[in-house]
Amino acid sequence: MSDISRPDRKPYLSDLTDAQWALIEPFVRASECGPQEVLHSRREVVNAILYIAHTGAQWRYLPHDLPDWQLVYHYFDLWKKNGTLKRIHDELRVKVRKKAGRREQPTASILDSQSVKTTEEAETKGYDAGKKVKGRKRHLLVDTLGLVLVAWISTADVQDRDAVQAVLPIAAKVAKDSGITLEVVKRSDKDRGFVLQAKRWIVERTFGWLNRERRLSKDYERKEESSEAFIHLGMMRHMLRRLA
Repeated sequence: MSDISRPDRKPYLSDLTDAQWALIEPFVRASECGPQEVLHSRREVVNAILYIAHTGAQWRYLPHDLPDWQLVYHYFDLWKKNGTLKRIHDELRVKVRKKAGRREQPTASILDSQSVKTTEEAETKGYDAGKKVKGRKRHLLVDTLGLVLVAWISTADVQDRDAVQAVLPIAAKVAKDSGITLEVVKRSDKDRGFVLQAKRWIVERTFGWLNRERRLSKDYERKEESSEAFIHLGMMRHMLRRLA
């Protein structure tokens, strides 16, 4: 079957354009095939996953003119576990940086977190006493364009200073693979109390971008790995719009 959207259905606003699909197709083509490849094009499966991410719909409530929800979830789970979604995300980030006239890999980054509520199905959750939120925290390390370098999910009771110990090793691996040196820029010892840090607004803007995806308005996921995957999907949509 040709890998195009079904011509007999009206497009959704979350559907990929031809140019956007061309950026993603090589990655989903190279990944492991599912059991019903001949029945549904990969493009329609990706469209269905993006529909879930953007509208916040439950898997079982996918419109009937999209592939069956069980098949769509199968691919989401597969691409989440085998790293396909993250590979697409990371490649799109490189393309956006190059289009903006930047180096492929950043020389500076900003780390911050966001506490969000979870549903009763969440396997892990905690209480952020400062924000008065019971749920999880999204820890993002972004470049100076606001593009995500590292996304890490924890329970909401994890302090930011403790999260750094988990995020930095991941960032160090990214830096090593990219051939750059990781250096942590600390606040001046002369500073007392709250001091507005330069570039802090950049990561706040990234959280704002992600909040436009209704699936990310709250943490609806049972597993932390799925929460991370939807962050990558949200950023993929953002970057695809900038590229095509």
